[in-house]
Amino acid sequence: MSIELGSKLEGKVTGITNFGAFVLLPGGETGLVHISEIADSYVRDINEHLKVNDPVVVKVINVDNGKIGLSIRQAVDRPPSPPRPSRPRNANQGGGGGRQTFEDKMSRFMKDSEDRLQALKRSESKRGGRGGRRS
Repeated sequence: MSIELGSKLEGKVTGITNFGAFVLLPGGETGLVHISEIADSYVRDINEHLKVNDPVVVKVINVDNGKIGLSIRQAVDRPPSPPRPSRPRNANQGGGGGRQTFEDKMSRFMKDSEDRLQALKRSESKRGGRGGRRS
């Protein structure tokens, strides 16, 4: 049986290591499910998720020089996530609701930066901060 990239297959766990689990596929070939491909959540110990001889559904995610990379978490069918709502524009981003160009953003940044520097210089001169000359 030919193993095709992206196909979902049923297999059986034949071995567990600290970095993943080996799965026997139809046709007698063996593939590896890396620890990061076992579940959507963090997997500290593979033995908490899988046991030897467990039947699993896997998705073929990599075939390279006879090595077959598998994923259990990608084999799970999930409903498509709803589209993200667009974020409202912040009032201080300027512009009339249209997209700002890089030059507009840079100009706004330079103006804000200069305003902050002026305010800082004013407050330092009132306090006699650093750079003040004394006679």
